[in-house]
Amino acid sequence: METQNTYNYTVVRQFAVMTVIWGIVGMAVGVLIAAQLVWPELNFDTPWLTYSRLRPLHTNAVIFAFGGSALFATSYYVVQRTCQVRLFADKLAAFTFWGWTLIILLAAITLPLGISSGKEYAELEWPIDLLIAVVWVSYAVVFFGTIMKRKVQHIYVANWFFGAFIITVAVLHIVNSMALPVSLTKSYSLYPGSIDAMVQWWYGHNAVGFFLTAGFLGIMYYFIPKQAERPIYSYRLSVVHFWALISTYMWAGPHHLHYTALPDWAQSLGMVFSLVLLAPSWGGMINGMMTLSGAWHKLRTDPILKFLIVSLSFYGMSTFEGPMMSIKTVNALSHYTDWTIGHVHSGALGWVALVTIGAIYFLIPKVFNREGMYSTKLIDTHFWISTIGIVLYIASMWIAGVMQGLMWRAVNSDGTLTYSFVESLEKTYPYYTVRFLGGLLFLIGMFIMAYNVWKTISGAKPATQTA
Repeated sequence: METQNTYNYTVVRQFAVMTVIWGIVGMAVGVLIAAQLVWPELNFDTPWLTYSRLRPLHTNAVIFAFGGSALFATSYYVVQRTCQVRLFADKLAAFTFWGWTLIILLAAITLPLGISSGKEYAELEWPIDLLIAVVWVSYAVVFFGTIMKRKVQHIYVANWFFGAFIITVAVLHIVNSMALPVSLTKSYSLYPGSIDAMVQWWYGHNAVGFFLTAGFLGIMYYFIPKQAERPIYSYRLSVVHFWALISTYMWAGPHHLHYTALPDWAQSLGMVFSLVLLAPSWGGMINGMMTLSGAWHKLRTDPILKFLIVSLSFYGMSTFEGPMMSIKTVNALSHYTDWTIGHVHSGALGWVALVTIGAIYFLIPKVFNREGMYSTKLIDTHFWISTIGIVLYIASMWIAGVMQGLMWRAVNSDGTLTYSFVESLEKTYPYYTVRFLGGLLFLIGMFIMAYNVWKTISGAKPATQTA
C-alpha cells in the first residue's frame, strides 16, 4: 500500500468531509422550505426566511456546496489514482478548497438577504461570480496539470467525464454570468429578453447535463468497478457514451421554454435533442449496471454497492422521464406543475445524492487510512431510510403534478375554467405533507452518515463489527 505521502489526500479529505456537512445544511434548508409549504407560518414573518429567499439558498447549497464538494473530492482522488501521480500544484489545490468554501459562505449570506441576479442556479451576484471563475480555472489547472504529468499513457474514461464537466461548466458560467454591474450587490444581464432566457436555459440545463450528470458519471465509472471488483462492462461503450452524451446535451436547453416567447423552431430543436439524449444516457446506465455481471450477489451484503447501483436505476428513470417531459404535448400538462419538482428530485436525490453517498463511504476509509467504515449496519440503515424518503418525495410530486395539470386545463362547456387556482392548491396540500416527510427521512439519513463518518475518522472501533 502506498504511503499517504505518495498522493495529495489532504484536499480530498477536506472536500469529502465538507460534502457530508454541506449535504446536511442544504437538505435541512430544503426540508424547512417543504415544511413552510405545509405550515406557512414557519417563515416567522421574517424576510430572510421566506420561500423566495430560501429556495435559491437550497438549490445552490445542494448543487454547488454538496454536489460540488463531492466532485472536487472524487475527481482529485480518481485523477491521482488513475494517473499514478501526485496532484499537480498542491498550493493551487488548497486554494480551490478554501476558495470554494468562501464562495459557499458568501452565497449563504447574500441569498437570504435577497441579493440575487434572479437567474436560476446562477443567482449569485457579479463579485461572487468572478471568484467562482477564478476558483474554477484553478481547478482546471490542477486537474489537467495532473493528467499532463501522468505516468500511464492511457487516460481512464472517468477522467474524460471529469475533464468535460470542468471545461463545460467554466464556459457555461462565464457566458451566462455576463452582466453590467450598477453597484457592488446589483447587476443586470448583458442579454435582452428572450435571448437572456435562451442563454439562461442553455446554462441551466447544461448545469444539469455537465455538473450533475457528466461529473457524476465520472464518479460512477471509477467507484462502481472498484466496489464491485469487476472491470467496467464495456470500455468501448463508455467511450461511445462519452462522445454521444457531451455532443447531444448542449442542445437540449430550450425544452425549459416550451410555450414561451422563444421561437417555435428553437423549442422543437430542444425537444428533438432531448429525445435523442435518451440513447447515450441509457448507454451509461446499462454499462454501469452490467458491470455487476457475475457479482449481483454482492448487493446482499454490500450496502455501498447498493447506493451506487440504485443511483444508476434512478439515473435511468430520470433520463427517461426528462425526454418524455420535453415532448410538447406532455409538457403542456407538466409545465409549471409539481411533476417537474418530482423529476428534478428523482435525479438530484436518486442519482446525484445516492452515487455521492456511495462514493464518500468508499473514499473516507481510504483517505483517512482506516480499514473500513465504522459501521456497515449504519450504512445499510442509511440506504433504506434514504430510498424510502426518495420514493415518498417523488411519488407525491408526480401525483400532485399530474393532478394540477389536469385541474388547470379543465374547462366547462361554456369555456370557463372548471377550477380556481386556490382549489388546485387545496387538493395539493396532502401531497406537500408527504413530500415533507420524504425529505425529512432523507435528511435523517444524512445525519446517520455524519455520525458514521465521524466515528470512522476518529478511529473508533464498533463493539460488534458487522460484516
